[in-house]
Amino acid sequence: MTDETARPDAAGAPISAEDDGSVERALRVGLDEFELSAEDEALLDTHDALLGDEARHGPLPVVAVVGRPNVGKSSLVNRILRRREAVVEDVPGVTRDRVSYEGEWGGRRFTIVDTGGWESHATGIHLRVAEQAEIAIELADVVMFVVDATVGATDDDEAVVKLLRKSGKPVVLIANKVDDQRGEADATALWNLGLGEPWPVSALHGRGSGDALDAVLEVLPQVSAHGAYAQGGPRRVALIGRPNVGKSSLLNKLAGAERVVVDTVAGTTRDPVDELVELGGKTWRFVDTAGIRRRVHQTRGADFYASLRTHTALEKAEVAVVLIDAEQPIAEQDIRVVQQVIEAGRALVIAYNKWDLLDEERRYYLEREIEKELVQVPWAPRVNLSARTGRHLDRLVPALETALESWDTRIPTGRLNAFLGEVVAAHPHPVRGGKQPRILFATQASTRPPRFVIFASGFIEAGYRRFLERRLREQFGFDGTPIEVSVRVREKRRR
Repeated sequence: MTDETARPDAAGAPISAEDDGSVERALRVGLDEFELSAEDEALLDTHDALLGDEARHGPLPVVAVVGRPNVGKSSLVNRILRRREAVVEDVPGVTRDRVSYEGEWGGRRFTIVDTGGWESHATGIHLRVAEQAEIAIELADVVMFVVDATVGATDDDEAVVKLLRKSGKPVVLIANKVDDQRGEADATALWNLGLGEPWPVSALHGRGSGDALDAVLEVLPQVSAHGAYAQGGPRRVALIGRPNVGKSSLLNKLAGAERVVVDTVAGTTRDPVDELVELGGKTWRFVDTAGIRRRVHQTRGADFYASLRTHTALEKAEVAVVLIDAEQPIAEQDIRVVQQVIEAGRALVIAYNKWDLLDEERRYYLEREIEKELVQVPWAPRVNLSARTGRHLDRLVPALETALESWDTRIPTGRLNAFLGEVVAAHPHPVRGGKQPRILFATQASTRPPRFVIFASGFIEAGYRRFLERRLREQFGFDGTPIEVSVRVREKRRR
Protein backbone atom coordinates (compact mmCIF):
# COMPACT_ATOMS: atom_id res chain seq x y z
CA MET A 1 0.00 0.00 0.00
CA THR A 2 1.42 3.40 -1.01
CA ASP A 3 1.55 6.29 1.45
CA GLU A 4 -0.49 9.21 0.07
CA THR A 5 2.17 11.66 1.23
CA ALA A 6 4.99 9.84 -0.56
CA ARG A 7 7.10 11.89 -2.98
CA PRO A 8 9.88 10.77 -5.36
CA ASP A 9 13.50 11.31 -4.33
CA ALA A 10 16.34 12.32 -6.68
CA ALA A 11 16.51 8.79 -8.07
CA GLY A 12 12.75 8.56 -8.56
CA ALA A 13 11.98 6.31 -5.58
CA PRO A 14 9.13 7.43 -3.31
CA ILE A 15 9.96 9.12 0.02
CA SER A 16 7.29 9.16 2.72
CA ALA A 17 6.73 11.89 5.29
CA GLU A 18 7.95 9.40 7.92
CA ASP A 19 11.24 8.96 6.00
CA ASP A 20 11.58 12.76 5.78
CA GLY A 21 11.31 12.98 9.55
CA SER A 22 13.82 10.21 10.24
CA VAL A 23 16.42 11.75 7.89
CA GLU A 24 15.96 15.13 9.59
CA ARG A 25 16.29 13.66 13.10
CA ALA A 26 19.44 11.70 12.20
CA LEU A 27 21.15 14.80 10.75
CA ARG A 28 20.11 16.98 13.67
CA VAL A 29 21.91 14.58 16.05
CA GLY A 30 25.13 15.12 14.08
CA LEU A 31 24.63 18.88 14.19
CA ASP A 32 24.67 18.78 18.01
CA GLU A 33 28.47 18.36 17.84
CA PHE A 34 28.86 21.89 16.45
CA GLU A 35 28.71 25.33 18.06
CA LEU A 36 25.27 26.81 17.31
CA SER A 37 24.10 30.30 18.20
CA ALA A 38 20.74 31.04 19.82
CA GLU A 39 19.60 32.33 16.41
CA ASP A 40 20.58 28.99 14.80
CA GLU A 41 18.62 27.04 17.42
CA ALA A 42 15.59 29.29 16.93
CA LEU A 43 15.72 28.77 13.16
CA LEU A 44 15.97 24.99 13.50
CA ASP A 45 13.27 24.68 16.16
CA THR A 46 10.63 27.20 15.16
CA HIS A 47 10.69 27.87 11.41
CA ASP A 48 8.04 25.23 10.63
CA ALA A 49 5.71 26.61 13.32
CA LEU A 50 6.20 30.20 12.19
CA LEU A 51 5.56 29.33 8.55
CA GLY A 52 2.39 27.51 9.54
CA ASP A 53 1.34 30.39 11.77
CA GLU A 54 1.73 32.93 8.96
CA ALA A 55 -0.15 30.71 6.52
CA ARG A 56 -3.07 30.50 8.95
CA HIS A 57 -3.21 34.04 10.23
CA GLY A 58 -1.51 36.22 7.61
CA PRO A 59 1.66 38.33 7.79
CA LEU A 60 2.72 40.14 10.95
CA PRO A 61 1.66 43.79 11.30
CA VAL A 62 4.36 46.28 10.27
CA VAL A 63 5.70 49.22 12.33
CA ALA A 64 7.91 51.70 10.43
CA VAL A 65 10.33 53.93 12.37
CA VAL A 66 10.89 57.19 10.43
CA GLY A 67 12.36 60.63 11.02
CA ARG A 68 15.13 62.90 9.84
CA PRO A 69 18.81 61.81 10.17
CA ASN A 70 20.45 61.31 13.58
CA VAL A 71 17.33 61.52 15.77
CA GLY A 72 17.98 58.04 17.21
CA LYS A 73 15.79 55.76 15.05
CA SER A 74 18.23 52.83 15.05
CA SER A 75 18.85 53.21 18.80
CA LEU A 76 15.09 53.01 19.34
CA VAL A 77 14.86 49.90 17.15
CA ASN A 78 17.63 48.25 19.20
CA ARG A 79 15.80 49.19 22.42
CA ILE A 80 12.57 47.62 21.13
CA LEU A 81 14.38 44.46 19.99
CA ARG A 82 16.33 44.32 23.28
CA ARG A 83 19.54 43.59 21.34
CA ARG A 84 22.00 45.50 19.15
CA GLU A 85 20.83 44.69 15.62
CA ALA A 86 20.66 48.08 13.90
CA VAL A 87 24.00 49.83 13.30
CA VAL A 88 24.29 52.95 15.48
CA GLU A 89 26.87 55.75 15.15
CA ASP A 90 26.87 59.36 16.28
CA VAL A 91 26.97 60.44 12.64
CA PRO A 92 23.92 61.27 10.49
CA GLY A 93 23.10 58.92 7.64
CA VAL A 94 24.50 55.57 8.85
CA THR A 95 21.26 53.73 8.00
CA ARG A 96 20.50 53.92 4.27
CA ASP A 97 18.19 51.04 3.40
CA ARG A 98 14.98 49.79 4.97
CA VAL A 99 15.91 46.96 7.34
CA SER A 100 13.19 44.84 8.94
CA TYR A 101 13.35 42.80 12.15
CA GLU A 102 10.84 40.74 14.10
CA GLY A 103 9.95 42.32 17.45
CA GLU A 104 7.68 41.42 20.36
CA TRP A 105 5.99 43.44 23.10
CA GLY A 106 3.22 42.51 25.49
CA GLY A 107 2.84 39.08 23.86
CA ARG A 108 2.29 40.63 20.40
CA ARG A 109 4.68 39.88 17.52
CA PHE A 110 5.25 42.44 14.76
CA THR A 111 7.71 43.43 12.07
CA ILE A 112 9.65 46.62 12.84
CA VAL A 113 11.31 48.50 9.96
CA ASP A 114 14.31 50.79 10.51
CA THR A 115 14.73 53.45 7.81
CA GLY A 116 17.30 56.00 6.73
CA GLY A 117 16.83 59.66 7.65
CA TRP A 118 14.21 61.51 5.59
CA GLU A 119 15.21 64.93 4.20
CA SER A 120 12.94 67.10 2.03
CA HIS A 121 15.75 68.48 -0.19
CA ALA A 122 17.83 65.33 -0.52
CA THR A 123 20.13 64.78 -3.52
CA GLY A 124 22.34 61.95 -4.73
CA ILE A 125 22.35 58.87 -2.50
CA HIS A 126 20.30 60.75 0.13
CA LEU A 127 17.45 60.86 -2.38
CA ARG A 128 17.54 57.07 -2.52
CA VAL A 129 17.44 57.00 1.30
CA ALA A 130 14.39 59.28 1.33
CA GLU A 131 12.73 57.04 -1.25
CA GLN A 132 13.23 53.97 0.99
CA ALA A 133 11.69 55.82 3.96
CA GLU A 134 8.63 56.78 1.88
CA ILE A 135 8.17 53.16 0.74
CA ALA A 136 8.39 52.07 4.40
CA ILE A 137 5.53 54.46 5.30
CA GLU A 138 3.44 53.18 2.38
CA LEU A 139 3.88 49.53 3.45
CA ALA A 140 3.45 50.08 7.22
CA ASP A 141 0.38 49.59 9.38
CA VAL A 142 1.63 52.01 12.07
CA VAL A 143 4.38 54.66 11.91
CA MET A 144 6.63 55.64 14.82
CA PHE A 145 7.74 59.20 13.98
CA VAL A 146 10.92 60.03 15.90
CA VAL A 147 11.81 63.66 16.68
CA ASP A 148 14.85 64.92 18.61
CA ALA A 149 13.20 66.65 21.61
CA THR A 150 16.42 68.54 22.46
CA VAL A 151 16.38 70.25 19.04
CA GLY A 152 12.62 70.59 18.60
CA ALA A 153 10.61 70.42 15.38
CA THR A 154 12.60 71.46 12.28
CA ASP A 155 11.46 72.24 8.72
CA ASP A 156 12.30 68.65 7.73
CA ASP A 157 10.15 67.36 10.62
CA GLU A 158 7.27 69.52 9.36
CA ALA A 159 7.74 68.04 5.88
CA VAL A 160 7.56 64.49 7.32
CA VAL A 161 4.34 65.46 9.13
CA LYS A 162 2.77 66.42 5.77
CA LEU A 163 3.91 63.08 4.32
CA LEU A 164 2.40 61.18 7.26
CA ARG A 165 -0.92 63.04 7.08
CA LYS A 166 -1.13 62.26 3.36
CA SER A 167 -0.51 58.55 4.04
CA GLY A 168 -3.44 58.33 6.46
CA LYS A 169 -1.55 55.82 8.64
CA PRO A 170 -1.80 55.81 12.47
CA VAL A 171 1.20 57.72 13.86
CA VAL A 172 2.82 57.44 17.31
CA LEU A 173 4.98 60.54 17.92
CA ILE A 174 8.24 59.74 19.75
CA ALA A 175 10.08 62.61 21.46
CA ASN A 176 13.52 61.03 21.74
CA LYS A 177 16.58 62.01 23.81
CA VAL A 178 14.46 62.85 26.90
CA ASP A 179 16.97 61.41 29.34
CA ASP A 180 15.50 62.86 32.55
CA GLN A 181 12.56 64.78 34.06
CA ARG A 182 13.94 68.14 32.89
CA GLY A 183 13.69 67.13 29.23
CA GLU A 184 9.96 66.45 29.38
CA ALA A 185 9.17 70.14 28.84
CA ASP A 186 10.95 69.90 25.47
CA ALA A 187 8.77 66.92 24.59
CA THR A 188 5.58 68.83 25.47
CA ALA A 189 6.44 71.47 22.83
CA LEU A 190 5.98 68.82 20.12
CA TRP A 191 2.18 68.90 20.60
CA ASN A 192 2.44 71.73 18.04
CA LEU A 193 3.09 69.18 15.27
CA GLY A 194 -0.58 68.21 15.45
CA LEU A 195 0.07 64.44 15.63
CA GLY A 196 -1.35 63.96 19.10
CA GLU A 197 0.51 63.18 22.31
CA PRO A 198 4.33 63.12 22.06
CA TRP A 199 5.74 60.16 24.01
CA PRO A 200 8.96 61.18 25.85
CA VAL A 201 11.56 58.45 25.33
CA SER A 202 15.27 57.93 25.84
CA ALA A 203 16.21 55.23 23.32
CA LEU A 204 19.71 55.22 24.77
CA HIS A 205 18.63 54.48 28.37
CA GLY A 206 15.22 52.86 27.77
CA ARG A 207 13.27 55.55 29.63
CA GLY A 208 9.62 55.69 28.47
CA SER A 209 10.01 53.14 25.66
CA GLY A 210 7.49 50.72 27.22
CA ASP A 211 4.75 53.38 27.36
CA ALA A 212 5.42 54.29 23.73
CA LEU A 213 5.15 50.64 22.68
CA ASP A 214 1.87 50.30 24.58
CA ALA A 215 0.59 53.23 22.48
CA VAL A 216 1.73 51.43 19.31
CA LEU A 217 -0.10 48.23 20.31
CA GLU A 218 -3.35 50.18 20.81
CA VAL A 219 -3.48 51.06 17.08
CA LEU A 220 -1.65 48.00 15.70
CA PRO A 221 -3.86 45.50 13.79
CA GLN A 222 -3.56 41.75 14.38
CA VAL A 223 -2.63 41.10 10.72
CA SER A 224 -0.86 43.42 8.29
CA ALA A 225 -3.16 45.16 5.82
CA HIS A 226 -0.33 47.02 4.11
CA GLY A 227 2.58 44.58 4.31
CA ALA A 228 4.61 43.44 1.34
CA TYR A 229 1.91 40.84 0.73
CA ALA A 230 -1.21 39.99 2.67
CA GLN A 231 -2.64 36.48 2.42
CA GLY A 232 -5.93 35.91 0.61
CA GLY A 233 -7.80 37.88 -2.04
CA PRO A 234 -6.88 38.18 -5.72
CA ARG A 235 -3.20 37.56 -6.48
CA ARG A 236 -1.38 40.84 -7.10
CA VAL A 237 0.50 41.28 -10.39
CA ALA A 238 2.71 44.31 -11.14
CA LEU A 239 3.27 45.22 -14.79
CA ILE A 240 6.72 46.79 -14.94
CA GLY A 241 9.31 47.68 -17.54
CA ARG A 242 11.06 50.63 -19.10
CA PRO A 243 8.91 53.40 -20.67
CA ASN A 244 6.83 52.71 -23.78
CA VAL A 245 7.03 48.92 -23.78
CA GLY A 246 3.23 48.59 -23.70
CA LYS A 247 2.32 48.16 -20.02
CA SER A 248 -0.75 50.41 -20.22
CA SER A 249 -1.85 48.84 -23.50
CA LEU A 250 -1.64 45.40 -21.91
CA LEU A 251 -3.72 46.46 -18.89
CA ASN A 252 -6.36 48.00 -21.19
CA LYS A 253 -6.54 44.80 -23.24
CA LEU A 254 -6.80 42.64 -20.10
CA ALA A 255 -9.47 44.91 -18.59
CA GLY A 256 -11.39 45.12 -21.87
CA ALA A 257 -11.63 48.90 -21.56
CA GLU A 258 -9.54 52.05 -22.01
CA ARG A 259 -8.60 52.05 -18.33
CA VAL A 260 -5.25 53.80 -18.76
CA VAL A 261 -4.11 56.64 -21.02
CA VAL A 262 -1.94 55.24 -23.82
CA ASP A 263 0.35 57.43 -25.94
CA THR A 264 3.45 56.91 -28.05
CA VAL A 265 5.16 59.48 -25.80
CA ALA A 266 7.19 57.57 -23.22
CA GLY A 267 6.29 58.30 -19.58
CA THR A 268 2.52 58.85 -19.95
CA THR A 269 1.78 56.79 -16.82
CA ARG A 270 2.83 58.45 -13.54
CA ASP A 271 0.76 56.72 -10.84
CA PRO A 272 0.23 52.96 -10.42
CA VAL A 273 -3.25 52.01 -11.66
CA ASP A 274 -5.02 49.00 -10.07
CA GLU A 275 -7.53 46.91 -12.00
CA LEU A 276 -9.34 43.68 -11.07
CA VAL A 277 -9.24 41.41 -14.13
CA GLU A 278 -11.03 38.11 -14.82
CA LEU A 279 -8.52 35.87 -16.57
CA GLY A 280 -8.40 32.09 -16.88
CA GLY A 281 -11.41 31.69 -14.59
CA LYS A 282 -9.76 33.64 -11.75
CA THR A 283 -9.74 37.23 -10.52
CA TRP A 284 -6.35 38.95 -10.56
CA ARG A 285 -5.34 42.42 -9.41
CA PHE A 286 -3.11 43.92 -12.11
CA VAL A 287 -1.17 47.12 -11.43
CA ASP A 288 0.14 49.28 -14.28
CA THR A 289 3.23 51.25 -13.22
CA ALA A 290 5.35 54.11 -14.50
CA GLY A 291 8.25 53.09 -16.72
CA ILE A 292 11.56 52.75 -14.91
CA ARG A 293 13.77 55.25 -16.74
CA ARG A 294 17.18 55.34 -15.12
CA ARG A 295 18.82 54.85 -11.75
CA VAL A 296 16.55 56.29 -9.06
CA HIS A 297 19.17 58.61 -7.52
CA GLN A 298 19.52 60.31 -10.93
CA THR A 299 15.77 60.92 -11.22
CA ARG A 300 14.18 64.29 -10.50
CA GLY A 301 10.78 65.86 -9.87
CA ALA A 302 7.68 64.02 -11.09
CA ASP A 303 9.83 61.20 -12.52
CA PHE A 304 11.34 60.58 -9.07
CA TYR A 305 7.92 60.21 -7.44
CA ALA A 306 6.66 58.04 -10.34
CA SER A 307 9.69 55.78 -9.82
CA LEU A 308 9.06 55.74 -6.07
CA ARG A 309 5.46 54.61 -6.57
CA THR A 310 6.62 51.93 -9.02
CA HIS A 311 8.96 50.53 -6.35
CA THR A 312 6.10 50.54 -3.84
CA ALA A 313 3.76 48.76 -6.29
CA LEU A 314 6.43 46.09 -6.83
CA GLU A 315 6.83 45.56 -3.07
CA LYS A 316 3.05 45.14 -2.68
CA ALA A 317 2.88 42.68 -5.59
CA GLU A 318 3.37 38.93 -5.39
CA VAL A 319 4.46 38.44 -8.99
CA ALA A 320 5.85 40.88 -11.56
CA VAL A 321 5.37 40.69 -15.31
CA VAL A 322 8.39 42.41 -16.86
CA LEU A 323 7.45 43.65 -20.32
CA ILE A 324 10.21 43.86 -22.94
CA ASP A 325 9.74 45.47 -26.36
CA ALA A 326 10.56 42.59 -28.71
CA GLU A 327 11.09 45.02 -31.63
CA GLN A 328 14.00 46.74 -29.87
CA PRO A 329 17.33 45.24 -28.77
CA ILE A 330 17.32 44.19 -25.10
CA ALA A 331 18.73 47.19 -23.22
CA GLU A 332 20.59 47.61 -19.93
CA GLN A 333 17.39 49.11 -18.49
CA ASP A 334 15.49 45.86 -19.23
CA ILE A 335 18.15 43.86 -17.38
CA ARG A 336 18.02 46.32 -14.46
CA VAL A 337 14.23 45.98 -14.19
CA VAL A 338 14.55 42.16 -14.05
CA GLN A 339 17.23 42.52 -11.36
CA GLN A 340 14.94 44.82 -9.38
CA VAL A 341 12.25 42.12 -9.27
CA ILE A 342 14.80 39.54 -8.07
CA GLU A 343 16.12 41.89 -5.36
CA ALA A 344 12.54 42.52 -4.21
CA GLY A 345 12.08 38.74 -3.91
CA ARG A 346 9.01 38.61 -6.15
CA ALA A 347 7.95 35.87 -8.55
CA LEU A 348 8.86 36.73 -12.16
CA VAL A 349 7.35 36.30 -15.62
CA ILE A 350 9.00 37.88 -18.69
CA ALA A 351 6.62 38.97 -21.47
CA TYR A 352 7.97 39.91 -24.91
CA ASN A 353 5.49 42.43 -26.29
CA LYS A 354 4.79 43.43 -29.93
CA TRP A 355 5.51 39.84 -31.00
CA ASP A 356 3.09 40.21 -33.92
CA LEU A 357 5.36 42.87 -35.50
CA LEU A 358 8.47 40.66 -35.64
CA ASP A 359 9.84 39.17 -38.85
CA GLU A 360 11.94 35.99 -38.95
CA GLU A 361 15.26 37.89 -38.87
CA ARG A 362 14.33 39.89 -35.74
CA ARG A 363 13.11 36.73 -33.99
CA TYR A 364 16.46 35.08 -34.68
CA TYR A 365 18.44 38.00 -33.23
CA LEU A 366 16.06 38.33 -30.25
CA GLU A 367 16.72 34.69 -29.29
CA ARG A 368 20.48 35.37 -29.39
CA GLU A 369 20.01 38.50 -27.23
CA ILE A 370 17.96 36.54 -24.67
CA GLU A 371 20.67 33.86 -24.45
CA LYS A 372 23.34 36.51 -23.90
CA GLU A 373 21.65 39.25 -21.82
CA LEU A 374 19.21 37.21 -19.69
CA VAL A 375 21.45 34.22 -19.05
CA GLN A 376 20.99 34.69 -15.27
CA VAL A 377 17.21 34.08 -15.40
CA PRO A 378 16.64 30.97 -17.55
CA TRP A 379 14.15 29.92 -14.83
CA ALA A 380 11.70 32.77 -15.57
CA PRO A 381 8.61 31.69 -17.57
CA ARG A 382 8.44 33.43 -20.94
CA VAL A 383 5.35 34.63 -22.81
CA ASN A 384 5.41 36.05 -26.36
CA LEU A 385 2.37 38.28 -26.78
CA SER A 386 0.83 41.35 -28.37
CA ALA A 387 -0.84 43.86 -26.04
CA ARG A 388 -2.33 45.66 -29.05
CA THR A 389 -4.11 42.65 -30.61
CA GLY A 390 -4.46 40.47 -27.49
CA ARG A 391 -2.54 37.61 -29.13
CA HIS A 392 -1.39 34.88 -26.69
CA LEU A 393 -2.78 36.67 -23.61
CA ASP A 394 -4.24 33.29 -22.60
CA ARG A 395 -0.65 32.06 -22.07
CA LEU A 396 -0.12 34.63 -19.32
CA VAL A 397 -2.23 32.75 -16.73
CA PRO A 398 -0.31 29.42 -16.79
CA ALA A 399 2.97 31.36 -16.53
CA LEU A 400 1.69 33.39 -13.55
CA GLU A 401 0.33 30.29 -11.80
CA THR A 402 3.63 28.42 -12.29
CA ALA A 403 5.65 31.33 -10.90
CA LEU A 404 3.38 31.80 -7.86
CA GLU A 405 3.30 28.07 -7.08
CA SER A 406 7.11 28.02 -7.08
CA TRP A 407 7.20 31.18 -4.95
CA ASP A 408 5.10 29.38 -2.31
CA THR A 409 6.94 26.03 -2.53
CA ARG A 410 8.17 24.45 0.70
CA ILE A 411 10.61 21.51 0.63
CA PRO A 412 10.46 19.16 3.67
CA THR A 413 13.73 19.27 5.63
CA GLY A 414 14.39 15.54 5.45
CA ARG A 415 13.85 15.43 1.70
CA LEU A 416 16.08 18.51 1.19
CA ASN A 417 18.94 16.96 3.15
CA ALA A 418 18.62 13.57 1.46
CA PHE A 419 18.86 15.31 -1.91
CA LEU A 420 21.85 17.47 -0.93
CA GLY A 421 23.60 14.39 0.47
CA GLU A 422 23.36 12.69 -2.96
CA VAL A 423 24.53 15.83 -4.78
CA VAL A 424 27.55 16.36 -2.51
CA ALA A 425 28.50 12.68 -2.70
CA ALA A 426 28.54 12.86 -6.50
CA HIS A 427 30.13 16.35 -6.73
CA PRO A 428 32.01 17.23 -3.51
CA HIS A 429 33.22 20.75 -2.78
CA PRO A 430 36.79 21.37 -4.03
CA VAL A 431 39.61 21.04 -1.48
CA ARG A 432 41.10 24.42 -0.61
CA GLY A 433 44.20 24.84 1.59
CA GLY A 434 44.13 21.14 2.44
CA LYS A 435 40.57 21.39 3.81
CA GLN A 436 37.24 20.37 2.37
CA PRO A 437 34.13 22.00 3.85
CA ARG A 438 31.33 19.60 4.71
CA ILE A 439 27.61 20.36 4.49
CA LEU A 440 26.18 19.45 7.88
CA PHE A 441 22.50 20.31 7.58
CA ALA A 442 20.13 22.37 5.44
CA THR A 443 16.70 23.82 6.06
CA GLN A 444 14.27 26.05 4.20
CA ALA A 445 13.95 29.13 6.40
CA SER A 446 10.98 30.67 4.57
CA THR A 447 8.93 30.86 1.39
CA ARG A 448 7.91 33.86 -0.77
CA PRO A 449 10.62 33.58 -2.08
CA PRO A 450 12.15 30.24 -1.00
CA ARG A 451 15.16 30.87 1.27
CA PHE A 452 17.53 28.07 2.23
CA VAL A 453 20.09 28.06 5.03
CA ILE A 454 22.99 25.59 4.85
CA PHE A 455 25.11 24.81 7.93
CA ALA A 456 28.66 23.89 6.90
CA SER A 457 31.98 23.09 8.58
CA GLY A 458 33.83 25.60 6.37
CA PHE A 459 33.43 28.36 3.78
CA ILE A 460 31.38 27.37 0.72
CA GLU A 461 32.63 29.09 -2.45
CA ALA A 462 30.25 31.23 -4.53
CA GLY A 463 30.67 28.94 -7.55
CA TYR A 464 29.64 25.89 -5.51
CA ARG A 465 26.64 27.78 -4.10
CA ARG A 466 25.52 28.54 -7.66
CA PHE A 467 25.98 24.85 -8.49
CA LEU A 468 23.75 23.88 -5.53
CA GLU A 469 21.13 26.43 -6.63
CA ARG A 470 21.13 24.97 -10.16
CA ARG A 471 20.68 21.44 -8.79
CA LEU A 472 17.87 22.59 -6.47
CA ARG A 473 16.09 24.06 -9.50
CA GLU A 474 16.65 20.89 -11.56
CA GLN A 475 15.21 18.70 -8.80
CA PHE A 476 12.41 20.83 -7.34
CA GLY A 477 11.51 23.19 -10.17
CA PHE A 478 11.22 26.72 -8.77
CA ASP A 479 10.28 28.02 -12.22
CA GLY A 480 9.51 31.71 -11.97
CA THR A 481 10.89 32.47 -8.51
CA PRO A 482 14.25 33.68 -7.24
CA ILE A 483 15.71 31.44 -4.54
CA GLU A 484 18.26 32.40 -1.91
CA VAL A 485 20.95 30.10 -0.55
CA SER A 486 22.92 31.33 2.48
CA VAL A 487 25.64 29.46 4.38
CA ARG A 488 26.41 29.51 8.10
CA VAL A 489 29.89 28.21 8.94
CA ARG A 490 29.97 26.47 12.34
CA GLU A 491 32.92 24.89 14.19
CA LYS A 492 32.95 21.75 16.33
CA ARG A 493 32.38 22.16 20.07
CA ARG A 494 35.55 22.15 22.13
CA ARG A 495 35.87 19.11 24.32
